[in-house]
Amino acid sequence: MRKRSGAEAETEMTADATPLARHIARLIEETGPIPLSHYMALALGHPEHGYYMTRDPLGARGDFTTAPEISQMFGELIGLWLADIWATQGAPASFLLAELGPGRGTLMADALRAMRAAPGMTDAAEIHFVETSPVLRKAQRERVPRATWHERIDTLPAGPLFLIANEFFDALPIVQYQRTERGWCERYVGIAEGRLAPVLAPVPLPGETGLPPAMRAAPLGAIAEISPASAAIAQAIATRIAAQGGAALIVDYGHARSAPGDTLQALRGHQYADPFAAPGEADLTAHVDFEALANAVRAGGAAAHGPVEQGAFLTALGIEARAANLRRRATAAQAPDIDAGLRRLTAPGEMGSLFKVLGIVPRGTPTPAGFV
Repeated sequence: MRKRSGAEAETEMTADATPLARHIARLIEETGPIPLSHYMALALGHPEHGYYMTRDPLGARGDFTTAPEISQMFGELIGLWLADIWATQGAPASFLLAELGPGRGTLMADALRAMRAAPGMTDAAEIHFVETSPVLRKAQRERVPRATWHERIDTLPAGPLFLIANEFFDALPIVQYQRTERGWCERYVGIAEGRLAPVLAPVPLPGETGLPPAMRAAPLGAIAEISPASAAIAQAIATRIAAQGGAALIVDYGHARSAPGDTLQALRGHQYADPFAAPGEADLTAHVDFEALANAVRAGGAAAHGPVEQGAFLTALGIEARAANLRRRATAAQAPDIDAGLRRLTAPGEMGSLFKVLGIVPRGTPTPAGFV
């Protein structure tokens, strides 16, 4: 029998390892520890075993629930927000109505219903979804059959762009650094005791290149997170809107200002889990740095408004009046669900304060509703 090499013994996985964990272990055996950003991309988007490629993650039978699935009011108010800006920009006769990571298509279906209040808007809209999951594309097609699908944002056709990104940026890969006595060392993913685990690069960063100033004074042991992928997409959206018109709304959970901290998390069965325990079987996300996104928007030549808390944003758009209207037409059994949805979307202890909203419009245009 051939004796195993040290590398083989080091990368041998435990019996309960997922197929994707074994694949990543083989990759580590061949190349050494991989960047955390690469690990996240594989865990969520591997074509055969990636989390989003193999399942519908939403709802009670999934791992998490998003705002559009909680209440129709969320998508309706976003639709009205977009309709207001469409009118402000001269009601272009043809425009792109796009959504990044549109889930089951629920938000867009609700938004389109609300947009009917703006004469001509839905007829002028060319609907585009940026979605990689074949499972979710099927669900989206049932709710919004007239959409066109894309793998990447850079294949969207030219024209004014009105874009929604709800809980999209939190799933983009992040890069983490840890402050050590040697300096800031990047965190990678390696193998420890038969399991995937974070490890530190042996060589520190040359200086503090790429880290926001607010993170550079962090103490020893602190973690700094950045998301170059998020910044690149936000800047691309801004450049497009600055040149061709339109608007974008980014809604996600995160912090308004850049700050150190490890926010990588996994959700499985609506419970928090170890991000490295079962790649491909749990959702991986990190809190969005809205200050970094706003800076990227400004670098792209557009105006960034916010971030504001989701509860304040929806309240400014009239969610309480909308809830009251729904209650008047609801049955006795439906009314508690309307109240519960309103509370979950706006209460500080629910999504109201953790989730933030960032608006993007061309420079020189009026401040959008919800950000005044």
